[in-house]
Amino acid sequence: MVHFRLHAGVLFFTVVLFPLLCFGIRSIPSRGRNSGAVEVLNGFRFAEAPEYRNGRDCPVLRTNGRSVSPCDPSLVHIAMTLDFEYLRGSIAAVHSVLKHATCPESIFFHFIAAEFDPASPRVLAQLVRSTFPSLNFKVHIFREDAVINLISSSIRQALENPLNYARNYLGDMLDLCVDRVIYLDSDVVVVDDIHKLWTATLSGGRVIGAPEYCHTNFTKYFTDVFWSDPDMSGAFTSARRKPCYFNTGVMVMDLVRWREGNYRGRIEKWMEVQRKTRIYELGSLPPFLLVFAGDVEAMDHRWNQHGLGGDNVRGTCRSLHPGPVSLLHWSGKGKPWVRLDAKKPCKVDHLWEPYDLYISNSKGHLLSSQ
Repeated sequence: MVHFRLHAGVLFFTVVLFPLLCFGIRSIPSRGRNSGAVEVLNGFRFAEAPEYRNGRDCPVLRTNGRSVSPCDPSLVHIAMTLDFEYLRGSIAAVHSVLKHATCPESIFFHFIAAEFDPASPRVLAQLVRSTFPSLNFKVHIFREDAVINLISSSIRQALENPLNYARNYLGDMLDLCVDRVIYLDSDVVVVDDIHKLWTATLSGGRVIGAPEYCHTNFTKYFTDVFWSDPDMSGAFTSARRKPCYFNTGVMVMDLVRWREGNYRGRIEKWMEVQRKTRIYELGSLPPFLLVFAGDVEAMDHRWNQHGLGGDNVRGTCRSLHPGPVSLLHWSGKGKPWVRLDAKKPCKVDHLWEPYDLYISNSKGHLLSSQ
């Protein structure tokens, strides 16, 4: 069964193909002869994750039969994209969240999958379900044609992937009862209890919260054409405080305020400007900066130790920033699983490795999704 929803001119699918999509939940994992290993993509194998259970002080969950209702107010909601290219990173990210959570069964994942990914959403959902048998999750299918005509070329082809823009549409895709969500990129690992980030306050009517970096040269994210046009550059001078750089790979989002303020439409407006006049070079980040920089709830830097993948061209090794760490983020060109497989890892890549569930005894080939 497929449900269609039309919202403000954009069409999305929320797939409810039982039992593979929608809520991937089983209380007790069924183990066959290949116990401990999951192979949904031919030769592309993942070990089954340990069973993570709630502690005594965790809330009792509201269920619909066997499934946890996404409308349960006690849940922590996390949204991530899910595709074949970054699948290994996504699996590691989920594993890290569960491993360090005090109430892992109280976390609900919303995976955004492309309609025409090399691995179909059905196959991806089956893999998640098999790797994490007790995980509460739902797979939302993202129609790439909703955004494809708004995407302009970037300095790195990977930044042009339509799924990079899926975060713009979370207010449309997620259930209306979901009023807050943490968005995470697929190249992160969490080494702290995610509930600490979930409970962060968004004060003064702010829509998103993220670590800010005000020492960064903000001007480099936009072209000379942008800065020479007072109408466009005025987007920052009218901000309530000095605009600062923030990374969109880790955000706490108030979806009620997002929907009420039509922030998806505000971001799309700047993307339309970019299609006519080139005002930036970096994919999906600059439109977010244009709309939110200067009005972001500043989170502790420990929640996004970003840049571990190096720059967007060479992907050279970088060290951790000074201070405590709750989340590691391999933003940039270099990804830890690629460098580890190539036997050319950076030191920080070994911090990602314990969460990797991939079994690397053979090369991956896609099974038919039929």
